[in-house]
Amino acid sequence: MVPAPSANDLRRRDRIVRYKPYVPKEGEDPMAEYMNLLAMLFSMCGLMMRFKWAAWAAVYCAFIGFSNSRSSEDTKQIFSSFMLSISSVVMSYLQSPTPMAISYFS
Repeated sequence: MVPAPSANDLRRRDRIVRYKPYVPKEGEDPMAEYMNLLAMLFSMCGLMMRFKWAAWAAVYCAFIGFSNSRSSEDTKQIFSSFMLSISSVVMSYLQSPTPMAISYFS
């Protein structure tokens, strides 16, 4: 039960707007944003933990994010996602130049 407004209540009742959840418009696909986020996460795992598979997954996600992006999106974010994923691959192979070993075949 909502108490009756008093004279000291500074809230404006006419400015209250009820929350409506966001409904995506038809044609909006958030796949590019998700792939850019995954590329950033995988590239950080590749850089910090030296996981080569994570670095390659970052490159893969960056390519998918670029292919699904719209021309109106921020190109700086897409470019930074690419550069971070490529630097992750380069740095992981500079640390240990041996090829990536698949553990379940050996």
